[in-house]
Amino acid sequence: MWAVRSFTLQQMGRMAGLGRAAPAATRGFAKKTAKGDETFEVEITTPFEGHKLDEMPDQKVETTKAEVLGFFKDLFRMRRMEISADVLYKGKFIRGFCHLYDGQEAICVGMEASINYEDAIVTSYRDHCTYLGRGGNMYEVIAELLGRRDGCSKGIGGSMHMYLRENNFYGGNGIVGAQVPLGVGIAFQQKYNKKENCTFTMYGDGAANQGQGFEALNMAALWDLPVVYVCENNHFGMGTAEWRGSKQPAFYKRGDYVPGIKVDGMDVFAVKKAVAFAKDYVIKHGPLIMEMDTYRYHGHSMSDPGSTYRTRDEVSGIRSQRDPIERVRKLIQTMELATTAELKAIEKAARKEVEDAIAKAKECPEPPEEWLTKNIYSAAPHGFRTVRGTERGSLHPAS
Repeated sequence: MWAVRSFTLQQMGRMAGLGRAAPAATRGFAKKTAKGDETFEVEITTPFEGHKLDEMPDQKVETTKAEVLGFFKDLFRMRRMEISADVLYKGKFIRGFCHLYDGQEAICVGMEASINYEDAIVTSYRDHCTYLGRGGNMYEVIAELLGRRDGCSKGIGGSMHMYLRENNFYGGNGIVGAQVPLGVGIAFQQKYNKKENCTFTMYGDGAANQGQGFEALNMAALWDLPVVYVCENNHFGMGTAEWRGSKQPAFYKRGDYVPGIKVDGMDVFAVKKAVAFAKDYVIKHGPLIMEMDTYRYHGHSMSDPGSTYRTRDEVSGIRSQRDPIERVRKLIQTMELATTAELKAIEKAARKEVEDAIAKAKECPEPPEEWLTKNIYSAAPHGFRTVRGTERGSLHPAS
């Protein structure tokens, strides 16, 4: 049995490149109360770290009262959805695999603040919040988790295979690391079609050693493709700490010849700033690796209690000093952007949204049996002769 290696909060901070873990209340900001859509600056307290970059983003990000309150709302909605999914799974309403995102929400929310739906995202099996951030609605997520026909993948994809083509969200992929080269392919078509957009191909620290990721990175670098490799480093690949599974756990440096940047992935403002920089960079210069230093509160999946390879003190320490929701809440309270009652109203509305989605999804029927054979075969593209393997009987003709 493996020995548990636990860390103090200060050690976790040094591992993340923070020097020490600073309380969220020490964030710098404009010393006045913002009103309406007035723009003000927020100081990012954790420095960005770069690899082979001539320029780096500065530590200040512009925002507005409306955006900050929007961040709080989106972060809380995602957190509430994931906590409810945990309860639904334990109640056996959700079956199969289920990987929760609570703790990592700032990545999704911060990214969407700096990109648009013409930019593409492809991610791993921890995809519920990414779908929501891309413009999907709560009911479609819950219905998909429950295997109902109104789900975003019609109830046949489940937790790991959410998809929103109209907003360029390409999953939700169940095989570790397999989505990374897909993202490079999407970026190829963006460059081929001369689009001023880019692709974010997301993976975890556990997938960072997959060979296919390096093969695709080589192509991306050769062709200067507009792709950002986003490594969501939550420090544990299943139950394996990063230092056990990777000789070089500074993932933003793993590209060698490809530049990289390390970001505090639990600070929504840092993510917003870094992603804006990354989008501009890759469209002009080609691929970039972005390591998001983050932390998941739940275990790897619902079968993992998350307690055999880390201590409760470690998890509670991260919660108390780096939680993305509480960091935004402190900023709101300090700058008097909203009252306590107004924040509670936002939280209440989010809870109701989730509860209503659950109630509606439970009443939704499951997909019919005949859907088992749906979407299995694809006709040949227009103008092409039959493509081998796409028509019934083309591989094994009936006798």
